[in-house]
Amino acid sequence: MKLKFLGAAKTVTGSCFLVETGDFRFIVDCGLFQGPKSLQERNYEDFPVDPASIDFIILTHAHIDHSGLIPKLCKKGFTGPIYCSYITEELCRVMLPDSGYIQESEVERKNRKRKRSGLKLLEPIYTAQDALNCLSQFRSLNVDETININPNIDIRLRTAGHILGASIIELWVQENGKKSKLVFSGDLGNVNQPLVKDPATIESADFLIIESTYGNRLHDSALGRADKFLQVINETMAKGGNLVIPAFAVERTQDIIYDLIKLGYEKKLDPDIKVYIDSPLAIAATEIFVKNRESYDDTTRAFMMKRDPWQYINLHLSRTREESLQLNDTLGKSIIISASGMCEAGRIKHHLKHNLWRPESTILFVGYQAAGTLGRRILDGEQIVTIHGEKIAVKADIRRIEAYSAHADKDGLLDWLMSFVVKPKDIFIVHGEEDAQLALAEAIQEKLNIPIFIPDWLQEFELFAREEEVRPHYVHVDRELSEAIKAEQMYLQASLKLNEMFRENWARGNYEKIIEAMQNISTIV
Repeated sequence: MKLKFLGAAKTVTGSCFLVETGDFRFIVDCGLFQGPKSLQERNYEDFPVDPASIDFIILTHAHIDHSGLIPKLCKKGFTGPIYCSYITEELCRVMLPDSGYIQESEVERKNRKRKRSGLKLLEPIYTAQDALNCLSQFRSLNVDETININPNIDIRLRTAGHILGASIIELWVQENGKKSKLVFSGDLGNVNQPLVKDPATIESADFLIIESTYGNRLHDSALGRADKFLQVINETMAKGGNLVIPAFAVERTQDIIYDLIKLGYEKKLDPDIKVYIDSPLAIAATEIFVKNRESYDDTTRAFMMKRDPWQYINLHLSRTREESLQLNDTLGKSIIISASGMCEAGRIKHHLKHNLWRPESTILFVGYQAAGTLGRRILDGEQIVTIHGEKIAVKADIRRIEAYSAHADKDGLLDWLMSFVVKPKDIFIVHGEEDAQLALAEAIQEKLNIPIFIPDWLQEFELFAREEEVRPHYVHVDRELSEAIKAEQMYLQASLKLNEMFRENWARGNYEKIIEAMQNISTIV
């Protein structure tokens, strides 16, 4: 079995990993490269492998750096199924066409200048229609259920705690009579996040492919993030400026809105402050989040279902281009949340153009900024940046709150790895800049004597199965071991049935039946 790294190798974007056996070829993720021009150029190149030869895709989650090249792969000949969670499929149905639209818009804007200069016109990587065409290939799977993809491959999606629908991938691959287990962490989330459940514990692996976005950092506690946010809000409003927040449309925008709702509920937020979500994608994603409240953290779900949460903030949704343009004249008392999160495209560029030069305004970063992106350059202290061909002075207050990160920090990654009952045979560190990867590798080596690899782009590894199939050793007594495995399987099956019951009755409006089922469960717990 071979594992080839087609993306997210010594970088945080372009996640794509090729697994090849004697009988099958498939990829985990197919993400867009973001950041410096040298990385972005990979999006326009031919795929390192013939798309028509790929049997299927497994998608960890909907973020564009993991899903954003799927439309191109399909356009170039991939016809197989795309496996992912139900919520990931829902999000991709709005995110991928939006990605195509943004690319078309950016190319159209650039081509107006190139045409005047007599230069060759550009073409988008793919169009919104290309993205729509690929959606029929998506196949959603139940989380926590082991699915037989083909005679030699089983898959199980586990909660990653990153964004709604994000999955850790467990893969059992049989080749030459031997079975190996691969685990792809995807983007691993923090614990105690309000809108997502904590990452699932994985019992065992032969080979682990683990992300390292914050492999060299520790986050501030999420428990005090709302108070820090409130301080930034109050300081900005006191100066009479706008608070502009570049935010990923999925998860980060919803985290921010949730904290604003909580601040409003606690009467800490000035009700006259207007809150704008200026991103059609973020608005659509928020609607999906509202619909899937059963996936929230338990405390958050209880809070959001007890009352009408929207009454606590002065919320405005900017759906149209005209509504967005009107915000350019906004001079204060406003919070503008817009995408993209790394300031590389979309409406956020317009808001930066109209606010970066204003000392009374604040630009608040709440997510990771990849090397070479506009967001990273602003954070790194550049005094003048170019936006849409115009030089803009950076005079606004530049702030950052890392507690909003949807990625586990170094300790979070280590804690998750150490929870494996049977540790991996080999570990591959991906999805991180090299300094973060080296720091995580060193931290793992201090705790575990396991071979660690930091792959280069397009590097290929031959994977050899263990002599014996890996089984978790929960305890030392065989009888107790079998009981532990049985208990876990029964729990997973029960949770699947409960989730199915909830979805079915919620869609039909049979709330009484849901309440009755919950009451019956509460009597025995």
